[in-house]
Amino acid sequence: MVLVPGKPAVAPSILPWLEAPLRQALAHSQGHALLIHGPRGVGQFELARALAAAWLCEQGQAAAGATDPATPRRPACGHCRSCQMIAARTHPDLQLLVPEALQVTLGWSGSDDAADGEGGKSKAKPSRDIRIEAVRRAIAFSQQTSSRGGDKVIVMYPAERMNAASASALLKTLEEPPGTARLILASAAPQRLLPTVRSRCQSLRLPVPDTAAAAAWLAGQGGAEPERLLAAAGGQPLEALERLALGIDASLWRQLPAEVVAGRCAVLAAWPLPLAIDALQKLCHDALCVAHGAAPRYFAAETVPRGADPAQLWDCGRELLAAARHGEHPWNAALAVEALVQRLGRALQPGSARPAASGSTDSLRQSQGDRSDRLAGPRSGRLSTPHPIG
Repeated sequence: MVLVPGKPAVAPSILPWLEAPLRQALAHSQGHALLIHGPRGVGQFELARALAAAWLCEQGQAAAGATDPATPRRPACGHCRSCQMIAARTHPDLQLLVPEALQVTLGWSGSDDAADGEGGKSKAKPSRDIRIEAVRRAIAFSQQTSSRGGDKVIVMYPAERMNAASASALLKTLEEPPGTARLILASAAPQRLLPTVRSRCQSLRLPVPDTAAAAAWLAGQGGAEPERLLAAAGGQPLEALERLALGIDASLWRQLPAEVVAGRCAVLAAWPLPLAIDALQKLCHDALCVAHGAAPRYFAAETVPRGADPAQLWDCGRELLAAARHGEHPWNAALAVEALVQRLGRALQPGSARPAASGSTDSLRQSQGDRSDRLAGPRSGRLSTPHPIG
């Protein structure tokens, strides 16, 4: 990375809908631990990084210290030495904990000290969890003296990926952080965190951004029909951008209902299994809405099949929900998608009879067993914390 004197090493920009939450967090976050939570795809990780950069920015520290230590920090300047090191992923007072499987996706890989990983030394499949060894390294990091004379910051994302042992190891540090250590936990599923972890954190909730602002941003990223892309992603712009990167554009999304009704699964063949199941769940949801006289949420009204039996759609929705719980299971993805498409396709047929109830995971296992000779092999929760921001 080339650093040009007088020029920002990294543009101090932030997603437009995160500007107000960043100012709110800088003005009101007085504790040592902050939990940023909200729907997946609205920018928890991006806000956590921007907040960490602001806390570590040397110009912001100098400005606050020259007036009153309690003066709210400003967003990172982008050109001081601290900001340069953050841009280069080499800041000695910043540690990032993410599962190995997410490091490349988040653009934060290659540093053993900054991320939860083994630097590619192990041949094992990259972990999807934040391991206790990484948490212990972060605790040791927090106990060391600051290299730059300011705060030390630990960012953990997604925080719900801590298992019980990892979370328990972190509790003492959350309750009594050493020195100037500050922790930012970012999560799309805070209900999966231990209550004792949540209770030790100040809470900042990110809502789904305004549709107009998110659509304008998405259009700037090259997305045609951004409103339709946003609807497909539940209003979550970063989720919509991920889908667009996979080739899931508005035209393909519009074709999906007819393909499922016809029992054709080729349109979903290249999708990751959790994403394919999510799309089928949304189609089942919208068909149920239409069956009860309500407007669909994810698909254009003219593309949603009509006349299906609500009872059968309800049964199918339960099976899809069960399948979603096992979306990361090493199924044969092609067979799993085929079985689920055929199941939903039958449920969407007008006036179809209600089949005998069966478990979705059992259906997937049976489908793969019967056809192994032919093919080789939306979460929600209420969070209550005693320390809200704002």
